[in-house]
Amino acid sequence: MTSKLDQLKQFTTVVADTGDLDAIARMQPVDATTNPSLLLKAAAMPGYAQLLKNAVSACQGDLGLACDRFGVTVGQEILKIIPGRISTEVDARLSFDTQATLRRAERLIELYDQAGIGRERVLIKIAATWEGIRAAEQLEKVGVQCNLTLLFSFAQAQACADAGAFLISPFVGRIYDWYKKAEGRDFVGAEDPGVQSVTRIYNYYKANGYATVVMGASFRNIGQIEQLAGCDRLTISPDLLQQLADDRSPLERKLSSGQPAEARQNLEQSQFRWAMNEDPMATEKLAEGIRQFARDQEKLEKLLADIT
Repeated sequence: MTSKLDQLKQFTTVVADTGDLDAIARMQPVDATTNPSLLLKAAAMPGYAQLLKNAVSACQGDLGLACDRFGVTVGQEILKIIPGRISTEVDARLSFDTQATLRRAERLIELYDQAGIGRERVLIKIAATWEGIRAAEQLEKVGVQCNLTLLFSFAQAQACADAGAFLISPFVGRIYDWYKKAEGRDFVGAEDPGVQSVTRIYNYYKANGYATVVMGASFRNIGQIEQLAGCDRLTISPDLLQQLADDRSPLERKLSSGQPAEARQNLEQSQFRWAMNEDPMATEKLAEGIRQFARDQEKLEKLLADIT
């Protein structure tokens, strides 16, 4: 019997959720994703020391630009060892400013272009706020494809698909964390709220003919991954990739098109905001996620400032 990782790759595109080049080379995913937290971890690795110095040079004290240059440089290195795409994230502190998000996304694409990397190999990661979704809608229209991240609610998924986003990243593990704490109990298998959320979104997209890719993210254990086998894509940490690689037991496909789902609904801004207001988990986890990424962005800026 082949490994669970190899079995998973037969019906789901596997994406590495890391900036660790050694782990990526070892697990051979198709795509890879980064975020401010992962870039901060990468910055602490000895192999990235020179890349940090290169990112700071010629930035004239603009730490935001230095961070973008470092993110793009890490992306370049990852693209050397994967056949697919890299996701690079816009500064989370811009999550409620559509125009600022657009400008930062355009700069990231320009930096990749200067490095000889075509936009067909890049996804711009943006938090799935109403403002972020509107920015993604405009970017998609000019050929810049987006990964809408920090997605916790069905309303976010609906709005992203209506905006024509290329891909969404619903956060399985963080949803699980919230319900485990709120209800004081564990969840396994198909009863896991994070698994249920992604399954609902996947079925809705397929039933209503949306082209937006569903990429489950933020896993806490391989049981969650197993329950979402068949999802368009899954982005997985190196530790869990290794567990899948070491496991030789059979893996059953769980998700496939043709399942019943809700009818298509196009949300106006007021409907979107009300749906988010009515979902305390999504409201709390979205705000928390943006804060966490913002703090790690600030730490990365400080690290770069110390180099100067």
